[in-house]
Amino acid sequence: MKALVPILLIACFLGALIACNPAKPDMQTATATPTKDSLIKRGAYLVTTLGCNDCHSPKKMTAMGPVIDTPRMLSGFPANAPVPAPGPNDIKSGLVVFNGDLTACVGPWGTSFSANITSDATGIGAWKLDQFKNALRHGKYKGLDAERMLLPPMPWEDLTNLTDQDIEAVFDYLKSTKPVNNVVPAFKPAGKE
Repeated sequence: MKALVPILLIACFLGALIACNPAKPDMQTATATPTKDSLIKRGAYLVTTLGCNDCHSPKKMTAMGPVIDTPRMLSGFPANAPVPAPGPNDIKSGLVVFNGDLTACVGPWGTSFSANITSDATGIGAWKLDQFKNALRHGKYKGLDAERMLLPPMPWEDLTNLTDQDIEAVFDYLKSTKPVNNVVPAFKPAGKE
């Protein structure tokens, strides 16, 4: 019996040690690559919660206020829409003017138009993932280093901390959207509105 006591003590000690050190997660599970479908679902969630529709989707006015014009979702400023026209002293006084559906904005920088971010060639259909990352991480227009910076109200600085996987998820979702052919007008510098 006395010989069993040390064995029982060692067994209890080992049991307690194992209970305090949970098993490490399976490395294959921890680093598994998400499926394309799961990335697209995550991207849809991020596009919705990050507010991309606020500026990139044309709206229709309803009794409940403006709602997304679903057939044109994420297609940017409608090419045939009137450009906002602030009064001559509005911009001088620091006022920023949006059009009614928030897809165009006039401010001290000029007039900026929300981009078409659908999968169409007039949107991001021909973009590569690296371009999209460059646009969100460094604020480069069309994600190209030689291009101008993205303009207000695009909050690209707020998106710089998204993980690579989140950016890829948003990109995969946008590439899966219904293509909407819409050539957004070019930026108009201040004084040339």
